[in-house]
Amino acid sequence: MIKTLLTAASLALLPALAQAADLDGSTLSLIWGLPFAGILLSIALFPIFAPGFWHHHFGKITAMWSVLFLVPFIAVFGFGMALSVVVHAMIAEYIPFIILLFALYTVSGGILIWGNLHGSPTLNTKILAIGTLLASIMGTTGAAMLLIRPLLKANDNRKSNVHVVVFFIFLVANVGGGLTPLGDPPLFLGFLKGVTFGWTLQHMALPVLLTSLALLAIFFAVDSYFFAKEGVLPVDKTKKSPIKLHGKFNFFLLAGIIGGVLLSGFWKPGISFDVMGTHWDLQNIVRDVLLLIFAGISLYFTPKQIRAGNDFNWDPILEVGKLFAGIFVTIAPVIAILKAGTEGHLAPLVHMVSDSSGAPVNTMYFWMTGILSSFLDNAPTYLVFFNLAHGDAQTMMGPMSDTLLAISMGAVFMGANTYIGNAPNFMVKAIAEQRGVKMPSFFGYMAWSICFLLPVFAILTLIFF
Repeated sequence: MIKTLLTAASLALLPALAQAADLDGSTLSLIWGLPFAGILLSIALFPIFAPGFWHHHFGKITAMWSVLFLVPFIAVFGFGMALSVVVHAMIAEYIPFIILLFALYTVSGGILIWGNLHGSPTLNTKILAIGTLLASIMGTTGAAMLLIRPLLKANDNRKSNVHVVVFFIFLVANVGGGLTPLGDPPLFLGFLKGVTFGWTLQHMALPVLLTSLALLAIFFAVDSYFFAKEGVLPVDKTKKSPIKLHGKFNFFLLAGIIGGVLLSGFWKPGISFDVMGTHWDLQNIVRDVLLLIFAGISLYFTPKQIRAGNDFNWDPILEVGKLFAGIFVTIAPVIAILKAGTEGHLAPLVHMVSDSSGAPVNTMYFWMTGILSSFLDNAPTYLVFFNLAHGDAQTMMGPMSDTLLAISMGAVFMGANTYIGNAPNFMVKAIAEQRGVKMPSFFGYMAWSICFLLPVFAILTLIFF
């Protein structure tokens, strides 16, 4: 009886004929996205209204929303289909995602940048500029994890240091990754689809440069205001000391991580294993194993004093791991609906990126890719619009290069709009809070991005589209 009622209630979530053998986004109601929305709202509201409860139980809350998605899903589609969705989310998305973050977090945590620096506007701007450049070489996560600790230490005597972390997220964790496929996952997916390394570097160079310069100039002005208001120098009377690097062998491990990621893009042995309908390619398995080995080497050989100097612990990666496990599972129907294009219940959004003749509206491609990347995983969002525009890399790099540029800019740049837009955002937030920085809430952070990022994106729209 209970099963019958549960099934009947779950069917209300679907339009007619929705019980298909595959997860067909054209048949899914938007109500299936409510658990995903529930996780987002939990991340946004609990830290404001019940911070203590959230801190101790965020993993359980995330698991609850996942169960609220899976139970009716099992009733409608069956246990096999539900298991297939979870397996796909884990193998194709979550496992490579969390292993890469774990490896970068572990290895970068073994590099100690030691020295007594004073967090002046000039120094802070230089650190942000260096991090922005490094992000396209070692990835946004690698650059962010490497530099966030010395930046926090340089500004630990300042009363107003929230803006320093916020702009660090804007620049190092997002915009800086736009130059190469190594920088940000969406661009790497484009690389795997056939978009050349040179195309990305050539076409993204000017947007990244202009956006970075604009944000660095704004940051310098904001930081100068707070610096003058606080009168920091009389407070921090300690002398500057030369910068020293400890754990330098970890840089070789970072290079190994980059090489492992590139290997999975270039090496295609054509061997894969079918796991519940998900193809697990050999090159991806090898990459993930290599990344775990590099992380293990770093853990074993890095002296404990170096990690202690970084206040290294596992809390930030555990928080990201638990939250994104639920996000990757509950986001599945939302991505499926998007992939359905004009046949899905998000068709009005899809129609907005083309005019009446079917020609692409590049301004809308930029903003729609960006807005959805702010709240969904920016990598699959990039792929959805890439395939919607045409799907063939040669065509996208040729006559539709402006459209590809719009999609690339939207996915990379607007991942900075929210904490969940890109994985490093949340990790930087967690590390900063651990160091005593009172980071803004989910909506508080969005207020910063609306004030400082959206005007810059509007100018980019006028320049490029």
